[in-house]
Formats: sequence, structure tokens, C-alpha cells
Amino acid sequence: MTSPSDASAPRSALLTSEDWWAIWLGGLLIALTAAGAITGVTGVGRWTADPTAAFAGRLLPIAVLGIGFALVTSIAAHVMGGSFMLHQTGFIPIFLLSVLAYFIENQTLINAAGVGYAFWALLLGLLISNTVGTPGWLKPGIRSELYLKTGVVLLGAELLSNRILDLGLPGLFVAWLVTPIVIFFMCRFGIRVLKMASPSLVIIIAAATSVCGVSAAIAVAAAARAKKDELTLAVGMSLIFSVIMMVLMPILIRAVGMDPIVGAAWIGGTVDATGAVGAAAAMLGEEAGQVAAVVRMIQNILIGPVAFLVAVYWVTNVEKTQSRTESPALQIWTRFPKFILGFIGASIAFSLILTPMMGEEAVAGILDLTSDLRGWFFCLAFVSIGLESNMKELMGQVQGGRPVQLYLVGQAFNLVLTLGAAYLAFGGILFDRVL
Repeated sequence: MTSPSDASAPRSALLTSEDWWAIWLGGLLIALTAAGAITGVTGVGRWTADPTAAFAGRLLPIAVLGIGFALVTSIAAHVMGGSFMLHQTGFIPIFLLSVLAYFIENQTLINAAGVGYAFWALLLGLLISNTVGTPGWLKPGIRSELYLKTGVVLLGAELLSNRILDLGLPGLFVAWLVTPIVIFFMCRFGIRVLKMASPSLVIIIAAATSVCGVSAAIAVAAAARAKKDELTLAVGMSLIFSVIMMVLMPILIRAVGMDPIVGAAWIGGTVDATGAVGAAAAMLGEEAGQVAAVVRMIQNILIGPVAFLVAVYWVTNVEKTQSRTESPALQIWTRFPKFILGFIGASIAFSLILTPMMGEEAVAGILDLTSDLRGWFFCLAFVSIGLESNMKELMGQVQGGRPVQLYLVGQAFNLVLTLGAAYLAFGGILFDRVL
């Protein structure tokens, strides 16, 4: 998961590393949006029986969006040592596949079922790579890590301190108490009980399950220098089970008569994907949706600390016996995913600078745009992951079903523990009711 540029001198790494370019691109898009230069981010429209309705009045704006993405990512690819023109040639079909993923998601019945763009983007990429094969001319446009990391930087803008403070200690109790316990449990279970040979695969699955799905998986994969197929496997499982949990959890909560606020906190702390959290909690009411979103937001904060601790653990324990020419501190800095600095910086900028300066309403409008940009970058990333993934290699990873067993046992433990924490925190036991 680490590019060759990580070994470059610190000065050149600022221009040759995808981690740093994720910060530059994410920061540029945030700055342009905050300055009013970006006033809209076009998406594919909702449609039922007439497919053309999805693109009514949208074709030109979507084309402009694709050209803009192609331009900025081609500049990044060129500076990092790639070809400006070859990247654009490969990027265009990847963008069109992303448009197709959004098109499928926005079909009324599919959208109601809650199967999001991420699933379709990954599936489209996998279908191409494992049938006709990914064409060589398309590969220069496949920059899955750059797209993912830029999306994570943009995600940081959505972590507003005032919204987090709205839930205070109850939200922190659910999001921060359970997560480290689940990570520790899953690591011990995966390595000691299931005897999984790859510690990096174990920690990626554990992070995706306990923290926040894909965003945490990419950060931890970078810190542990995991293989791409390990990340793909963890992402795939996370997306599939997120859809299942998104559908079943609200039904179960209503069937047993659970307090919607408690149920929302339970959803926010367990469903892996942010979009799936919102969709599931919305079925319980508006207030429940707010609680679930903020619990998920608080949990997202742990992306940085978890990635840092994984980097420390890998340097001091997992690869301790390997010969080193650098100090442990420098090794930790080398491993630490730098794009997390952009994630943290975006949160600080919006919480402490833009919100006081512009007001909550104006910032909410900016976040509507940056979240749409984040969605496009994640969609590009999932298409790219699928295009560079080999199902035979992935099946080798699930030999004996141990990764799936790890996820199922870990998520079951997570569900039970989070339910208890949600009841204590939001059921009026440890804290006063917040809503």
C-alpha cells in the first residue's frame, strides 16, 4: 500500500507521494468551494422506468465535472512521474464507469433497497478485470489510492466539532469505548484462534469492522503496508455486510420496540459505511438520523489515532526483527499515512475557522458540495480497485473462510458490545437523555 516514492527524500515526497497529493487535491477542492469558485457538483438523477431521466439537463455538467477531475488528477499523475496524456486516456473510461455506478444506484427500486454506488462501482470494475481483462491503455488512469485518500481528506471537513459536542459524553462513550475493545478482540481472535497468516489482513478487517469501513481500511492498510488484494477483500466484505445490516437493523429495532435513539446509536456504531448509517437510521426518524450520524462522525475521528497506533505497533512488534537503517521514530513517520494530516486539517479548518467566520448555514452549503466531491472520488476509487483486482487471488485470501469468519465473529461481538454501550449512554442510564 506504500508507493515507491515513500523512500524518496522528504522534499521530493511532497510532490511524488500519493499521500501528499491527496492533501493537495483535497485542500484545493475545499479552498475552491469555500471561496465560491465551485458552486455545484452535478450528479446522476433519480429514474424509474425511463433511463434518460437520469441525465436530463445533466450531460454537459457531468462532462465538465469529468474534464475537471481528469485535469487535476492528470497533473498529479504527471508530477508523480506518470504521463499526463496517458492518465487522461485511462481516466475517462474510469469516470464513465463511475457515472454508470451512480446511474444504477439511482434507479428508484435499487435506491430504495439501499445498494449504494460503492457496491456497483466495485462490481463493475471486477466484472471487467475478471472477464475481458483490464486493458493496458486504461491502467495509467487507475489511481485507487489517490482517489481514496483524497476522498478521506474531504471526509475530514464533515467532522465538525460543534456537531460532535451536541452529543457530548454519550456519543464519545459509544464510539470510543467499544472501538479499541473490538479491534483488540478481532486481532487476538484472527491470529491466535483462526491462525491467519497475514497480520495486515487481520488488522484491516478489524479496523473496517470497528471504526468506519473503507476509510479506516485504507488508512490502516497504508500503515501496515498491506497488499492491495487484502484491502480489496476487506472493502468488499465491508460493503456487502453494510448493505445487509442497513436493511435488517432498522427492521429488528422496530420489531422489538427498541428506543429509536438507542437504536440509532447502535446503528451509528456498527454499520461500516457512512451512507448506509444515514439510510438505516433515517428509517427510525429524523432525530434518530441525527444521533446515528454524529456517533458515526465521532467514530470517524479515530481513523487518525488508529492508523498512527498501527504504524507504531508494526514498527515495534510485527517487523521488529527486520534490519533497519532508520530509527523507530523515523520508521513510524515513514509508515504513518500522511493523508490523515489532511483529514485532520480539514476538520480543524471547518470547525475552528470557517464555521466561526462564515456561520453554520454557509458551512452547511459548502459541506453539501464537498461531500458530493468526496462521493465521486470514492466512486472512482472503487471502480479502480475492481479493475486491478483478480478474483482468483481474492479467493486465495478467503481459503478456508477464515477472513469471513473473522468478520462475522468480530461484527457479532461489535453488535453486542455496542448495543450495551448505546443502551447505557442513550437510554438514560449513565447520562441524561440528549433528545
